Amino acid sequence: MNGHLAILPFLLPLAGSGVTLLLARRRALQGAVALGLLLAGLLSSAALLREIWETGRPVVFQMGAWPAPHGITFAADLLSATFATLAGAVFAAGGLYAWGSRDDAVRAQPAFFPLFLMLAAGLSGAFLSGDLFHLFVCTELIVISGAALTAASGGAGPEAAFKYFYISLVAGLGLLIACGAFYAAYGTLNLADLAARIAARPEQPLAAVAAVFLLVYALGKCAGVPFHFWQPDFHAAASTPVSAMLSSVIVKLGVYVLLRCGGLFLPLAGGPFRAVVLAVGVAGVAVGSLGAIGTRHAKRMLAYSTLAQVGLMLVAIAWGSHGALAAAVVLAVNHALVKSALLMIAGAMAGRAPGHSAAFDALRGLGAALPAAGALFLLGGLALAGVPPMNGFIGKWLLFRSGAGEERFLVLALLAAAGGLSLVYTVRAYQLVWWTPRGGGSGASPAGDSFAAPALLVAACVALGVFAEPLLRLADGAAADILRPDALVRPPPPPGGAP
Repeated sequence: MNGHLAILPFLLPLAGSGVTLLLARRRALQGAVALGLLLAGLLSSAALLREIWETGRPVVFQMGAWPAPHGITFAADLLSATFATLAGAVFAAGGLYAWGSRDDAVRAQPAFFPLFLMLAAGLSGAFLSGDLFHLFVCTELIVISGAALTAASGGAGPEAAFKYFYISLVAGLGLLIACGAFYAAYGTLNLADLAARIAARPEQPLAAVAAVFLLVYALGKCAGVPFHFWQPDFHAAASTPVSAMLSSVIVKLGVYVLLRCGGLFLPLAGGPFRAVVLAVGVAGVAVGSLGAIGTRHAKRMLAYSTLAQVGLMLVAIAWGSHGALAAAVVLAVNHALVKSALLMIAGAMAGRAPGHSAAFDALRGLGAALPAAGALFLLGGLALAGVPPMNGFIGKWLLFRSGAGEERFLVLALLAAAGGLSLVYTVRAYQLVWWTPRGGGSGASPAGDSFAAPALLVAACVALGVFAEPLLRLADGAAADILRPDALVRPPPPPGGAP
């Protein structure tokens, strides 16, 4: 088994960030190199996932040959490898979109691609982290690069960047306090070692304190209510490649941490943690659905819908059964693909509108000359609403089946209503942009961002809806890893032993 596969998805874009910075004066080459590195990161993540799938064993790599739990550990099982591959796929599509983008926030910023690669490295590293402090370091990479990319967008970008930075600061502080509390109580931050020590001595008072702050971190990173207010402003201000990444895969970091740490040592199977996650999930579904219905801005609409979709994942995590956890994994994969595609389509249309605005008043009737883009948006909207045979239906069907089996009928009624609202606001957006006459305003600009990247993502949405069995099997295996983390939780070798 090649342990180096566990570090390549992190190392390739991180090294590429420095390489592309040296190419700041040759922008076309810089974009091509960045795209190549993102594709290489995707291939390494896919190879890692295949290795784990075929062998049935996790892949672990110790930095510097320091034995666990003393060194920096990269650890991948089906859950973490699935999320790393998902991040690689979406970032590769984002790199393709950014390479051909005509947005000044992309073309005029020599640091765009280095920061974009750093953002990808931080997320992959967080998904593959085997200890909490390394998770904190990767989180800071995400925050710094994400805030800088948003601030460089101009206009309202600096204000949105400040909101994103400070809510991320609160989340990061929660993780740092959790690290300190766990270390004070158990003397380790290695996830596997920590889980074993908590199981042996669960009565430590600081364990509950650490768990509370870890929950604050996770909810802050996935924009759970009440940490959600930065999302709409951020997506209205940030450049399209950046907003597409943060609304699709970056918010999955909080979901992943709840899945991973819930299986290892957070008491999410019952008690107050389960109730809090369920309440936040239901609130997110309600706030996100109603906010999307009420907004008159395409990107803000999609930002609010992210709150609702993440709320579905939190509900599944709170229920905690095997079927519900598998549903959370499928929902995370499907939402990342479709949301990044829809935001790229909205951004490409906004780039053709007067003033480059994504407000519906500016986009009204603009799509008459771009029917293919309308077809892509409609397919993406159907996937977001969970209409068969699109991929969004699969995750919601798993969630509803799990909830019905546990007689969660009141929550299921709310989720069904939210699904109906998502169909309403996506079809309304399609009607306003592609069906409504343009009126007296100017028409669409003949040139704009390419639809190639969102077309690939929408094709993936269709494929995962029609041929859903591989994803279902993968999610089933990931859920089993969450509920029975014995393979990941193994006694570390003695100090000085072989890593």
